[in-house]
Amino acid sequence: MRNSPSDVTAGGRDRPHFTLSGMWTDTMGRLGTRAVQLLVVSTVVGLLVFALLNLTVVVIPTLIAIILACALWPLVRLTRRVMSNMLSAWTVFLGSLLILGGVGTGLVFSVINEWSNLVDQAVEGFNQLRQVAEDTIGNLGFTIDQEQIDDAIDTTTSFLTSAEFGTGAVTTISAAGTFFTGLVLLLVFLFFFLKDGDRIWAFFISWTPLHFREQWIASGDKVQKTFGGYIRGTAIIAGADAVGITIALLVLQVPLALPLGVIVFLGGFIPIVGATVAGILATLVALVANGPVVALIVLAVVILVQQLESNFLQPVVMAQTLQLHALVILMALTAGTVLSGVIGAVLAVPLAAAAWGVIKVWSGRDQDTGSSPVEDAKEEVAEAHAQQAEDSQDDQEKAETDNN
Repeated sequence: MRNSPSDVTAGGRDRPHFTLSGMWTDTMGRLGTRAVQLLVVSTVVGLLVFALLNLTVVVIPTLIAIILACALWPLVRLTRRVMSNMLSAWTVFLGSLLILGGVGTGLVFSVINEWSNLVDQAVEGFNQLRQVAEDTIGNLGFTIDQEQIDDAIDTTTSFLTSAEFGTGAVTTISAAGTFFTGLVLLLVFLFFFLKDGDRIWAFFISWTPLHFREQWIASGDKVQKTFGGYIRGTAIIAGADAVGITIALLVLQVPLALPLGVIVFLGGFIPIVGATVAGILATLVALVANGPVVALIVLAVVILVQQLESNFLQPVVMAQTLQLHALVILMALTAGTVLSGVIGAVLAVPLAAAAWGVIKVWSGRDQDTGSSPVEDAKEEVAEAHAQQAEDSQDDQEKAETDNN
């Protein structure tokens, strides 16, 4: 049977038949499939982020409570050996609050005691800086008379008494209310995570497929170790920075040395930029209160302490915890700051480190040595399940007793 002209080419070969299913099996088809999948995943992630950003009053306290609970969890496990879960949670929770409360109280009293002296020195320093600025501008051929200075002061005063500033003050009061609401939620969440964190995780694990359960258990263990190690390691590094800089400020008799040391410590929890900003603040206070020579000495001490910390202490303390490139840290900080401001900058790096740890677990690239994290996590989850079963049995026996 002869082929029709439509079935043969000029060389006599059969023409390829294109089908709809074949369009998705070639290179362009596979790329198109992946593009659609990426669009769907990106849309879901974007909607999830949008929803979380609109529930920050709940999401941010929850994340902070989880991170703090992971950092305090070794103390919980230690105290559980000699006391019940409830008593253990209360002991660790109240002990942490007492330490933080003591630090906060000392900070407030130190500021109150030195505030008047600092204000007088700041006024004197401001007048000196203004005189230097006027002399410098005059040497350049420009003149600033007192009338221009008075006009600037009047403009500032008018703004402070305007409706716009009042609106900003109302916004600030609203933000303060949101802050205290989030703080209360944070404390409540933290207590329950300290009390029932393992049982909550065991509950979620019980809903996962059996063939993926080991990965989920290892992921939870990895996140707990990453969060806990990051907070404890950062606290050690920030504490070393704060002690070194505070000693220098005390020796140089810079006012507010202890509050500045606390600010340096808190700034250490924002990688790259936090300690730098805190050091600049300490230098500015020294400049205003003690003059340029002392300020230069403080700046040199800040640079020396931060160099020692970054080159010696941080690699030793954080080597097995963070494992992120500096570029990744900077990108995470930028994204966190854009999305949630200072809180986002604080949470961005531990979340990025935990996400990278989970990715390594699911990709089979987790190279932990020593005791198996999977086995440790399995044992902890099994203990939580056993505790749940025991509690359920106690509740059932109590209900039967009440019915009788």
